[in-house]
Amino acid sequence: MYMSKIFSLALLSTGLLALTLNGDDLIKKAKDSGLRAIPSDKVELIKLIDNPKDPITDAKVELGKKLFFDPRLSRSGLISCNTCHNLGMGGDDGVPAAIGHKWTANPHHLNSPTVYNSVFFSAQFWDGRSPHLADQAQGPMQAPPEMAAPKNLVKDRVVSLAQYVKDFKSIYPNEKEITFERIASTIAIFEKTLVTPSAFDDFLNGDKNALNDSEKKGLNTFIDKGCASCHTGIAIGGTMQPFELTGKYKFANLGDFKGDSKGMVKTPTLRNITETAPYFHNGGIWSLSEAIKEMGSIQLGIKITDDEASQIVTFLKTLKGRKPVISYPQLPEESATTPKPTFD
Repeated sequence: MYMSKIFSLALLSTGLLALTLNGDDLIKKAKDSGLRAIPSDKVELIKLIDNPKDPITDAKVELGKKLFFDPRLSRSGLISCNTCHNLGMGGDDGVPAAIGHKWTANPHHLNSPTVYNSVFFSAQFWDGRSPHLADQAQGPMQAPPEMAAPKNLVKDRVVSLAQYVKDFKSIYPNEKEITFERIASTIAIFEKTLVTPSAFDDFLNGDKNALNDSEKKGLNTFIDKGCASCHTGIAIGGTMQPFELTGKYKFANLGDFKGDSKGMVKTPTLRNITETAPYFHNGGIWSLSEAIKEMGSIQLGIKITDDEASQIVTFLKTLKGRKPVISYPQLPEESATTPKPTFD
C-alpha cells in the first residue's frame, strides 16, 4: 500500500510537470520572467533594429559588410572587425583575451563578446560605455591594443579606394565627405542584421513543439533558479547588472576589470552561447556547465547541482540560432595614395 501511494504520487508529479512543460503555461512563465522572442515577422523585427534617421538598406548593409571584413581599417592592414568577431565562429574569436595590434593581448584581459544579436543590447562593451552599435564601432578601430588606427588613417585608407568613394557617394548623396563616424555607422548597419532566431524563439512565438520535453525542462529550471533575473529580454542578456552579488568569482584576479564606476558589468547574451567559449568578461571558464554553477554561486547565492546545470545546458543549446548567410566580399583594390601598413 505504501509503495503504491509513492508510485501514484510520482506519476501525479510527473504528469503535472509534463502538463506545465507542454502547455501554454511555460510560454507564459518565460514571458512573465522577462524573456522575449526575436519577432518572426520581418516588419516587426525591422521596427526593433532600424533607425528611421539612418534606415537600413541593402546597399548600406553590403557596404558595411565590406568594411567589417576589410583589414585595411587597422594600422597593420591585418586586423578586421571579423578578426575578433568571427562570423564563422559564433561572432567572437574563441580565445580568453582579445588579440590585437602587434599580437597584443587585451591589457585588461577582456574577452571579445559576440557581435551576433548585439543590436538588442542596451549597452555595448563590458563596462557599458557605448549606448549603441554606431558608437561602439568607433572604439576598436582606434584602440592601440586592437586595430590601432587613428580616425584620420581609417578615413584616408577608405577615401583612397575608388570603389568605396563611389559607394559612399551613391548611398549618402547629401554628404560632402566620408567621415570616420560615417564609416563606423555603416559598419553598425551591417551588424544590426546579424540576428539569429532559434528554436527557442519559435517556441516563444507559439510553436509548442519547437522544444522537446528535455529542452522545456531545462527552460523551466533556468527560470526557477533565477537565471532570467539578469539574462532577460530579447538578447537574453545585454543589460548592465551588478557582479559578484553573493560570492567571489573564482577568476576575479585574471585581469584588472572591475566593471563601471558602480561595479556594474554588461551581462553577456546567452544566444549562441555554446559557440562562444570561453566565458565571463575575462574568459576564465571554458565549460558551460561550470560557468552555470559559478553564476549560481556568485550571483544567486545557491548551489546548482550537476543535474540542474545539465538541464540548463540542454535549454541553452536551443539558443543556437539560424545565422544569416554571409559571403566573403571582394574588397576594393588599393591605389597609389592608399596609406601603407605600419607596425609600430
